[in-house]
Amino acid sequence: MCGIAGILNINGVRPTRPELADMIVKLRHRGPDGYGFYVDGDIGLAHARLSIIDLVGGKQPISNEDGTVWTVFNGEIFNYIELRASLLRSGHVFSTRSDTEVIVHLYEQYGEEFVHHLNGQFSIALWDTRRQKLILARDRVGIRPLFYTNAGGRLFFASEIKSLFAHAAIRRRINLPALGELFTYWSPLPPLTLFEGIFSLPPGHIMMVETGQMRVRRYWDWHFPESGTKDNRPAEECAQDLWGLLVDAVRLQVRADVPVGAYLSGGLDSSVVVSLLKNFTDAPLRTFSVRFEDAEFDEGEFQRQLVSGLDTRHTE
Repeated sequence: MCGIAGILNINGVRPTRPELADMIVKLRHRGPDGYGFYVDGDIGLAHARLSIIDLVGGKQPISNEDGTVWTVFNGEIFNYIELRASLLRSGHVFSTRSDTEVIVHLYEQYGEEFVHHLNGQFSIALWDTRRQKLILARDRVGIRPLFYTNAGGRLFFASEIKSLFAHAAIRRRINLPALGELFTYWSPLPPLTLFEGIFSLPPGHIMMVETGQMRVRRYWDWHFPESGTKDNRPAEECAQDLWGLLVDAVRLQVRADVPVGAYLSGGLDSSVVVSLLKNFTDAPLRTFSVRFEDAEFDEGEFQRQLVSGLDTRHTE
């Protein structure tokens, strides 16, 4: 988990590093390993880093080899090794081993369609210096947050709303329709937030801002079988497909230059993930769980069974 923030001047004043510093310091809890800044003309990008991949070379913001494309990014690109190999074959030059650098070269190669190649969870801010174009993108199901607002002729964006409120130009006003959604659905529905004029980039969407014009489009959506459609394959075949998908997902997500741990609730899903994870690490596996005094909600017994069976180093 990292934090990103930025300011794009549309018809106001250019961003400054002190403004960005005020915003990104509010996200230190997301990225305690250091801050990074890029300020050039109408754009300013800031990053709070939690180091996971390429601890030395993966500092952000990061650019392509000629400095014409810059990005800050929160999340992880799980298939970055495969993407990097493909981009190298296409002639791209890398200066780090980080998953972040894959993003700028993918954009060089595919333009706005770069998001279709990413397997991961992410919120991305990318600046194209040649076109003076800002791109904001959020992963398919919205695991990583990204908020934005307009004030004083400028676009502000950040991983958390508290970072936006660090700037004096952004007012705090309750959004009553969103409050109604909160009590109906447990959360406001994107793009609304609980604050008037502050929006969430919806999951599976990408925003482009160029020559003062803003476009938001969906690049991915859920696809379900039509009503009445049946899968006539044997159950064993379906189970084998599901197993293969689970194994591949866990295999990709343990790529890191720091120890990997897992949350163990005691439920079926986390138990499956931890059991698979045990096969992809040679180091002692760290697991973590939460207990409840109320027996109706506590799953401690199931947690202990799995911890004992897999011999994990457990913290509850």
